Amino acid sequence: MCECHVGLSRRGLLGALSATLVAAAGPAPSASITGDQSLRLMMEGNARYRANHSHARDFAVGRAARVATHRPIASVLSCSDARVGPEFVFDQGPGDLFVVRVAGNVLLDEGLASLEYAARFLGSPLVFVLGHSGCGAVEAAIKVVQDNTTLPGHLPELIDRLKPAVLAARGANPANLLDAAIAENVRRTMQAVTAAQPLLADEIAHGNVKLAGGVYDIATGKVNLL
Repeated sequence: MCECHVGLSRRGLLGALSATLVAAAGPAPSASITGDQSLRLMMEGNARYRANHSHARDFAVGRAARVATHRPIASVLSCSDARVGPEFVFDQGPGDLFVVRVAGNVLLDEGLASLEYAARFLGSPLVFVLGHSGCGAVEAAIKVVQDNTTLPGHLPELIDRLKPAVLAARGANPANLLDAAIAENVRRTMQAVTAAQPLLADEIAHGNVKLAGGVYDIATGKVNLL
């Protein structure tokens, strides 16, 4: 009973915080680029990364400017896997991406609030949901579904959020269940972002924020859009 109460209170606090920020700060500044332009820049960056032609960067340059402003070109909901670094994958510099990372790139309340903040107050014109090949979190969910594996700690809570994608993918009898479940998980997370009331659903519906998603292939470096 206590655990349930804490979860509800946290969601309530996040909702109250979002509402308070909206009321206090007013409209977000106009984005300097559109969501389509942002997606193009990111995919061009991924092409450079795949070709090993990533831009050489002097990370000291622009530090003063970054103190004064925070204008990311996109928000990325990514897996925490150490092999997946969105700034490298999309060849973007410091301050360019607002990154939310959690195992399995699932949409938790805190991650949702972070994406709302980026869209509403930083003018980020794009939300990109990034899955990746060989995702250990999705693989663990498959083992739980197929073998009734019991996991320790808080892992069952994470797995519960991944099970629907695994079950849906398995129902299609794919040749590779892991690959299919990873892609299905990205699609379902994108659906959750689209339905996220009140901020993201409204921003996406009115064309202020673009939603995209894809799967990063660790072996090739390529992000395949879904």
